[in-house]
Amino acid sequence: MTAYRLFGAETSPYSLKVRSFLTYKGVEFDWIGRSQATEEEFQSHAKVPTVPLLVSPNRAPNQDSTDILSCVESDHSEPSSVPDDPACAVLALILEDYADEWLNKVMFLQRWGQKPDREAAADRTMEQLFDGKLPRAKKKTRDQVVKRMRDRLPLVGVEKKNEKTLKTSFERFTALLNTHLENNLFIFGGRPSVADFALAGQYAQMLADDTPGAWLRDNAPFVTAWCEFMDAPKAGAPFKPLDELKETLLPLFKDEIAVTYLPWAAANLQATQDKQDRTSVKIEKKAFEQVTQHYAATSFKSVQKAVRRLNDNEALTGFLDEADAKSFFDK
Repeated sequence: MTAYRLFGAETSPYSLKVRSFLTYKGVEFDWIGRSQATEEEFQSHAKVPTVPLLVSPNRAPNQDSTDILSCVESDHSEPSSVPDDPACAVLALILEDYADEWLNKVMFLQRWGQKPDREAAADRTMEQLFDGKLPRAKKKTRDQVVKRMRDRLPLVGVEKKNEKTLKTSFERFTALLNTHLENNLFIFGGRPSVADFALAGQYAQMLADDTPGAWLRDNAPFVTAWCEFMDAPKAGAPFKPLDELKETLLPLFKDEIAVTYLPWAAANLQATQDKQDRTSVKIEKKAFEQVTQHYAATSFKSVQKAVRRLNDNEALTGFLDEADAKSFFDK
């Protein structure tokens, strides 16, 4: 038994995010698929019923993927996942939150919002839970899995009136990311950052589903190749400074992140502070409404603090201003 034990699921983007990160760091760990056979051990460490869960030698069990990556980075600094350029390091945190809190909505929509994909996903979930030994009442169990996951769709913001906004956002971001990755091995140069691990975790799930997977392979070959490489990434070269990345990195922020995720994240944070049960915001002149997400609000507040700590960094403030994103981080 190794010192690190990672409880996860192949169907969980956050589990893949952490597994890929530990692999990159060269940390020896046991991958423990959550199933009936491992449930008792999982429950002995877990505080919430979700994966991932990392059991570490010198830290308390952790189920927050963002915090897990931060802690592992502190304990194992090489190979680094923190861009040398301080502005890029903060932009990586913004992209990580975009992946975890906005792109995840798209992943849920793609997987559980359409019949062929949701039934196949339910089958994979059953295989995981029952260690490959499917129950006799396979169809009944599959229907139960589908119902449980479809009931969760509104909780992450996948409501009928939001679907077009999410699909448009996904296709636009993917096209911009594909262009950026044409000339960059990873998002910030020659080695992965937290942004790569978070985004690839979500894309890996969509590549596993027939409909979005086919679309990605047809329309985003560089994203597809990068995502497959991110399963066990290796540093290929140093990080690049912001000025070498700006030409194709800026459109990711200006044309997508500042248009969708940042308005929603700011509105969601405000709704939390106002103790409102629902968040409402205009995205590209269309109403986007959903249940207020308290964890997402806490996460975005942390990102705001990281940006504000660097408010004297002219490269960062200039980039965010040019991306029409600076106002979301002003005090």
